[in-house]
Amino acid sequence: MRTALVIGTGLIGTSAALALAQRGVVVHLADHDPGQARTAAALGAGTDAEPEGPVDLAIVAAPPAHVAGVLADAMRRGVARGYLDVASVKGGPRRELQALGLDLSAYIGTHPMSGREKSGPLAATGDLFEGRPWVLTPTRDTDTEVLNLALELVSHCRAVPVVMDADAHDRAVALVSHMPHLVSSMVAARLEHAEEAAVRLCGQGIRDVTRIAASDPGMWIDILSANPGPVADLLTDVAADLEETVQSLRALQSSDDAKRREGADGVQDVLRRGNAGQVRVPGKHGAAPREYEVVAVLIDDQPGQLARIFADAGQAGVNIEDVRIEHATGQQAGLVQLMVEPKSAVVLSSALRERGWAIRQ
Repeated sequence: MRTALVIGTGLIGTSAALALAQRGVVVHLADHDPGQARTAAALGAGTDAEPEGPVDLAIVAAPPAHVAGVLADAMRRGVARGYLDVASVKGGPRRELQALGLDLSAYIGTHPMSGREKSGPLAATGDLFEGRPWVLTPTRDTDTEVLNLALELVSHCRAVPVVMDADAHDRAVALVSHMPHLVSSMVAARLEHAEEAAVRLCGQGIRDVTRIAASDPGMWIDILSANPGPVADLLTDVAADLEETVQSLRALQSSDDAKRREGADGVQDVLRRGNAGQVRVPGKHGAAPREYEVVAVLIDDQPGQLARIFADAGQAGVNIEDVRIEHATGQQAGLVQLMVEPKSAVVLSSALRERGWAIRQ
């Protein structure tokens, strides 16, 4: 691939353009808002000048509701040898294109499974997709050259290609992305009018659960409008679990021992099923999840503290597998939780103590 046209210069489109430009591809940028395309160009994602002729690959990064229309326009104008989109739903756009009577041999639907709570070109990074799954949904009609161009794009973005059926993809993202986002928003909504004294008690657990609720509602209306059925089906199941859990909790309030035992069994069942589902979430680099030991370090909220901890861990020969930070309420301090291999926990704790760090047991 020598040339590409990115249509839609938001977070995903600009991030893909940055990755391609960094690898020597001549990238042209287009957007319904010319100012946004100019911003992406100023970031080094390419040029907002129109290509002089057909490019190798056109990448449509428009909202799901507009993908088919933008693709149809580009294909009718013959702007590229191959076309793909990066929308978060796949079945609907393909069916819309088919209904328009277009030849889809030059098109493949794709979806990079990566993003951020922020949107727009200023949130883009050239490494946004690195190590992340990138779903490709070829059909028997997809031209081999177009599939190869899509695979080349995924390679340039250092993502991991995953081939799926379009409708299977939509059911999958409803489960692992769209439904969880709504549930996160529902939990966060409980905080909107909560007493300030209660909100001040928020810890890492509520931050983890509500993090994705910070995303742009307008963007999510577009996404959910394109995949409402599978999401509604999943929320129906969640609602049934919620109803059963409410009944179990009410039973725990009973003065009757048998009802309390029944209530405890019901709550325990949903917690157990939660455990069983959580262990299926892929671990580091998509591998099977692993158990890590936590080394908790108290730090002051000052510049360079994390860098010092990581440097001291490196000096001790210990690899940090993951890290979490809990900020102390009302204090300029926090607790850094370093996840390491169990055999390394004692080594790291001892090394950090020797270097003056306060370790919490």
